[in-house]
Amino acid sequence: MFKGVMLAFAVMALLLSAVHAAPVKVVATLPILKEFAEQVGRDHVTVTTLISGFESEHSYSPKPSDLKALGQARLLLEIGLGLEVWVSGMVKNAGNPHLHVVTTSQGVLLIQDTPRGGNDHGNPHIWLDPENAKIMSAHIAEGLTAVDPAHQEAYRENLTRYLRAIDETQKALQVRVSALQDRRIVTHHAAWPYFAGRFGFRIEGEIVRQIGLEPSAAHLATLARRIKTERIKVIVSEPQLNQKVARTLASETGAHLVVLSPLPGAIKGTETYLAMLEYDVTRLIAALES
Repeated sequence: MFKGVMLAFAVMALLLSAVHAAPVKVVATLPILKEFAEQVGRDHVTVTTLISGFESEHSYSPKPSDLKALGQARLLLEIGLGLEVWVSGMVKNAGNPHLHVVTTSQGVLLIQDTPRGGNDHGNPHIWLDPENAKIMSAHIAEGLTAVDPAHQEAYRENLTRYLRAIDETQKALQVRVSALQDRRIVTHHAAWPYFAGRFGFRIEGEIVRQIGLEPSAAHLATLARRIKTERIKVIVSEPQLNQKVARTLASETGAHLVVLSPLPGAIKGTETYLAMLEYDVTRLIAALES
């Protein structure tokens, strides 16, 4: 009898521990992946991000605290496509055999840029298309389920809810953009093709054609001449980039320099993915209509 009671208590304790299990520790390379993981995982995850949104993901240098976080995590979320070239070394140095890596770009229809600096993986800024964001969120739900199957149903329900919110925001913003007569822009670098393609903007040129290399005087002169001749109204830059050249180009051509957020939290008012999309589209519309 006593053994039976003790066994019952042991089973109950195991069940309670499963219900109140500690949140899954997740490390995300970029704020956008942190956002998706928190939307899908909710109370069942704690997410650390390696890049805050103010650094360039192309040249980021990992810190000792990053290795510590990886050593304690169950899940690592990356974009892939050669964007975070520093990730593989971090995973090796962290020495965590229980770490499950999710590459969120799998299955995404890529925009193929001309190879730049040896990177022929395709343009990695996939999250700026909401349809890709949905695919990435689904990968994260699968990864969370793999390491925490006890909360599979919660992850599925949270994913469904979030995908619905993305759809609603995307459709509302597309309606607003559709009223624009002129949707032409010049961008600082090739971060925006997915965003432009989904919402109907037209990228007519880029200031920086290869990350890490300053644009030549000849290229800038050609670009300035085109902006003036074709009366392109807007130049798009980003807060983590040095905007000196972009400001000069805007001043010389009379175009509006608009700083948009490519990652949640990079600019005040863009703390979530959906808020970021709304901010970026709203700022572009205002500049193009002015």
